[in-house]
Amino acid sequence: MAKKRDFVVFGLGKFGRSVAQTLSKNGCDVLAIDINEEIIQDISERVTHAVQADVTDSEALHALGIRNFDVAIIAISNNMQSSIMATILAKELGVPFVIAKAQNDIHKRVLEKVGADKVVFPEREIGIRIANNLISDNFVDYVELSEEYSIVEITVKDGWIGKTLKELNLRAKHSINVMAIRKSDDTLSITPGPNEVLSERDVLVVIGSNIELQKLHS
Repeated sequence: MAKKRDFVVFGLGKFGRSVAQTLSKNGCDVLAIDINEEIIQDISERVTHAVQADVTDSEALHALGIRNFDVAIIAISNNMQSSIMATILAKELGVPFVIAKAQNDIHKRVLEKVGADKVVFPEREIGIRIANNLISDNFVDYVELSEEYSIVEITVKDGWIGKTLKELNLRAKHSINVMAIRKSDDTLSITPGPNEVLSERDVLVVIGSNIELQKLHS
C-alpha cells in the first residue's frame, strides 16, 4: 500500500482552495495557510488544519512544522515576491516536493531557479484542455503530459466498430498505444488484449505524440 502523503497549501485563492479541499475530500492530511483570517475560518472545517500565517515568515512556517510535509503547493501567483519566497522557504525547511503556480513564463523560470520541483499554469492548462475538447468531436478528454505527448480519451470511430485491436493495429498505423477501454456500462478494461472487440460506445484511453493525435482527428 502506498504511503499516505501529507500536503501543505500556501495561499487560498480559487486554485489553492480547490486543491486543498479536493485533497482533503480524498482522505489526505492537509494544512492550509493564508494570511487572511476570514478565508481561514471559512475553510477550517473542510481541511485537516487551517492556519492564518504569513507564508513568507520563516519562523512561522518552521513553527508549523512545514518540514514534516511531503508536498507543498504554492498556490500564489498574484504576488510574485510572496510566491518566490514561499517556494524558497518550503525547500529550505525540507519539503521534498514543491509545486508552484506561476503567473507567466518569467515567473515560471524564477520558480524553477529557486527550487520548485514542478510549476503549473492552472488557467492555461484548463484552457488547453477545453480547447482541445472543443475542436474534436472524437476527443472526450485530453491531458497534455508534455509538449510532445498526451493521454487522450477518444470515442471509437465508425470504421473501428466490430474490429479487434489486432485488426486495427493502431500502434503501427497511428503511433498510439491503447492503455484502457471504458465500456458503455462504465467498466474499465485495463491493458486490453489484441482480441478485444470495439463497440460503438467504447471510449479508448490512448497515449501518443501530439502530432499523431492531431492527425487522428484531422
